[in-house]
Amino acid sequence: MDTVYTSKRIFLNSASLPAEVFPGGIVVSAHDGKVTRVLPSWAAVERYLKDNEGAYEHLDFGNLMLMPGLIDTHVHINEPGRTEWEGFHTATKAAAAGGFTTICDMPLNSIPPTTTVANLRAKVNAARGKIFVDVAFWGGLVPDNLPELRRLIAAGVFGFKCFLCPSGVEEFPHVTEEQVMEAARLLEGTGAVLAFHAEVECQRLQSDCPRPLDPHKYRSFLQTRPDTMEQRAIELVAKVAQRHDVRAHIVHLSTARALPTIRAARALGARLTVETCHHYLSLAAEDVPDARTEYKCCPPIRGRTNREQLWRAVQARDIDLIVSDHSPSTPQLKLLTDGKRQGNFLEAWGGISSLQLGLPLFWTGCRRYGLSLQETVRLLCTEPARLSGLDHRKSRLDVGYDGDMCVWDPEGTVTVTEDMLEFQHKATPYLNRTLQGVVHATILRGSLIYQRTDVPAFGPPLGSILLEGPKAVVQREELSKSSTLAAGSISVEELEDDDIDL
Repeated sequence: MDTVYTSKRIFLNSASLPAEVFPGGIVVSAHDGKVTRVLPSWAAVERYLKDNEGAYEHLDFGNLMLMPGLIDTHVHINEPGRTEWEGFHTATKAAAAGGFTTICDMPLNSIPPTTTVANLRAKVNAARGKIFVDVAFWGGLVPDNLPELRRLIAAGVFGFKCFLCPSGVEEFPHVTEEQVMEAARLLEGTGAVLAFHAEVECQRLQSDCPRPLDPHKYRSFLQTRPDTMEQRAIELVAKVAQRHDVRAHIVHLSTARALPTIRAARALGARLTVETCHHYLSLAAEDVPDARTEYKCCPPIRGRTNREQLWRAVQARDIDLIVSDHSPSTPQLKLLTDGKRQGNFLEAWGGISSLQLGLPLFWTGCRRYGLSLQETVRLLCTEPARLSGLDHRKSRLDVGYDGDMCVWDPEGTVTVTEDMLEFQHKATPYLNRTLQGVVHATILRGSLIYQRTDVPAFGPPLGSILLEGPKAVVQREELSKSSTLAAGSISVEELEDDDIDL
């Protein structure tokens, strides 16, 4: 039986209809979870309900905002291998509670990392039956896996992330400029994204910094990750994007000083996109308390002036999308527990947990900086779908698209408490903050997967594993013709062997 979702406030993010909020309804097929009809007025809703009485289920959300489900393209789910940091069950449950219907898993910090087809298969097998939202996968670029890149594309990853400095985990080493250039050459024509953790020359730059006076002071950590690390890395990324016809992407931009390089590269035709994170837009270095290592991440949270410049870049569309970079670990690794090393910024694991909080964090800032609902949906939904190659089925509530919806109250407020958080470890810099925007329900392909009640109600884990690969990926027949990799050519038969059986 089809379901009719109605509200006095609907925003379709349509490719063909006006970008406006209206009272009406969305009809979603029980067969495939696709939108089959848009009811563009309350009169149309009443007619539909009358003419089809008994042939539908109806759920009305009153005056709550109904819009496309959100997409986060930067989430670290550390299963298998480090499930005690975060697993598929808790991460996707947190996503559902935050209005997200699709997330993209980063290739580290699981063991094994997603750097081979066999490792991707391990990831997929670990996710089966546990995910509350749809999950797509990044592959990883490391020094020894160039022969795997096109096999991973054929298996369904949409892009590759690499580090230009040590990643923090030994199983995911960083790459050199030469290795990046070779990878970019191999990825030309595939449509795959080449994404960069853009910091370089970590060890030398750290040695050039004045010796930190106190490791429990945030400024001591900030000295070890200066803006220059990002600036030089982004100069390299810009060079790659100008030299090769590849979709280059900068993850978690934290310094506004690199924006002129990004603008210049784009002006010269580089296919270069950029994301920043909620913590760079919501937090400032001057406000980080001593020994509060839940604020530590790499690249680091910088000063208030830098934050203002990032917001201006968001307003100017120099920054394409906003993500969480949800990167949890245990309280022990964050050095939040009792002991001699407690609160040591220089030794604590870097990573901020915020997956569930993305919409209210960003919307709170939007109220201050004058960004509209339409801009919010573009940054948290449309552009993430485009980056991940899912914009043919996600990010809009047009007919034929997935019936993924976020239902929320833009005027409501919520105070962040540990008991409301669904991710595994509750350490986050946002505890006790009051934010604007409250998610009330999340719908995945027409099925209600989360509803805000006194005791939050979740449906069964109905998420799908998305292994569609980039939209522009070359066909297998083309791969078999002339794809010469470091270890030779790939045949169609070899690619068939690499398929992931879903």
